[in-house]
Amino acid sequence: MFKHYNMNQVVLPLDLEIKLDKDDMAFVVNDLVEQIPEEAFASFSRDTGCPAYHPKMMMKII
Repeated sequence: MFKHYNMNQVVLPLDLEIKLDKDDMAFVVNDLVEQIPEEAFASFSRDTGCPAYHPKMMMKII
């Protein structure tokens, strides 16, 4: 099981003058990683210990 994350959740106060353009590479990376099937990450799942961050989220950070 992985820790839940939501890419559309806003937690921190945002400066509205700083926005990503509609054609920013971050959106392309997000869409590309989200297309990877969940089965590809099954080997990373563990039943013991603290839940890990989802591998999709970690790929987006890199």
